[in-house]
Amino acid sequence: MDDRKRFLSQEFEKRFGNKPELWTRAPGRVDLMGSHTDYNLGYVMTMTIDRETWLAASPRADRKVNIYSLDMKSGAEFSLDDLSKDEETPWVNYVRAIAKYCLEAGYELKGFNAIVHSTIPFSAGLSSSAALEMAIAMTFQAVSGFEMDPVEMALIGQKAENQFIGVNSGILDQYSSAMGEAGKTILLDCRALTSSLVNISPELRVVICDTKAKRNLLGSEYDDRRNQCEAGVVILQKSNPEIEALRDVSFEEFNAAKDQMPDVVQKRCQFILEENQRVLDLAKLLSENDGEGLKEIFTASYLGARDLFEIGAPAMEEMYNSMLNAPGVVASRQTGAGFGGCMVALVHPEKVAAFSASVIKEYKKRTGLDAEIYAVKASEGASIIQG
Repeated sequence: MDDRKRFLSQEFEKRFGNKPELWTRAPGRVDLMGSHTDYNLGYVMTMTIDRETWLAASPRADRKVNIYSLDMKSGAEFSLDDLSKDEETPWVNYVRAIAKYCLEAGYELKGFNAIVHSTIPFSAGLSSSAALEMAIAMTFQAVSGFEMDPVEMALIGQKAENQFIGVNSGILDQYSSAMGEAGKTILLDCRALTSSLVNISPELRVVICDTKAKRNLLGSEYDDRRNQCEAGVVILQKSNPEIEALRDVSFEEFNAAKDQMPDVVQKRCQFILEENQRVLDLAKLLSENDGEGLKEIFTASYLGARDLFEIGAPAMEEMYNSMLNAPGVVASRQTGAGFGGCMVALVHPEKVAAFSASVIKEYKKRTGLDAEIYAVKASEGASIIQG
């Protein structure tokens, strides 16, 4: 931490001529179970990771924000009185969006100078954008002198994604980044916006396997899946008008109505119903380190995502096959929205190095690509860095 602060402080001083006065951070996340269940108001088992976005910042006397990313090697200055979209530096739109919806919520904002640095891989399904949003929200609070409830902060981040950026996503990413707990996984209820903490056995390590196949959720695939789920809800409402989302549907109701659905809609709905149940079943399996149960439930999630929800990609299939028989693997599946990006495995702690070496070698043989493999730990949610 000290080395990173020293590095960012030097970069800040080079750009702005003085040292930063405050530091904020927000983590990425990995979903252990619950692909695409969030916008269906269901459940997700999520875990923040010790890959984080940091901001080094200092308040300004005017209403301007000047921000630069060391990762993107670009930045912009804008006024809080003009929050139109930035076509030249698109990543800054996440900053503009958080400012816009904080102002709309009634918060008085002050400007700041900031340097951004992240250890979360971009476009990998680990919520780098949500971590930026939550770190920006924490920075506005610090420079402007107000405190925001973490759930409200997450909702503002989701609104930024949906209405300003144009990704029709659920609450999962922002809630995880805002509400994470060190050493714990989170069982999130996406309708109630409440969560409970779940212990993960010390005999399990969470390992991220990055395919290096990039994702872009601004394309149509993500929206198509959401629209197909909503089409299923419309059909199910004919027999039960109280259904508002797939979260409300029992397997009996689905089986009674599925023949009325187009094949693709039927497959999407089946996956979400089964995935929701897997999230609830996972809580007990994680804490008890039930290896057979974990393997079965992770495998079912992966196959359902591939065959029913069709969010796979060739690189994901090759990574999955590379993980299957690697030393120490307990269970493996997709993470994030799919269409490339990362996979996740549960691995025996003493076998992490052997697992990583095996997966890298096998994946390279299959694809020619250099995977990135790293174990992660659950970290605290978005915060101001003290000291």
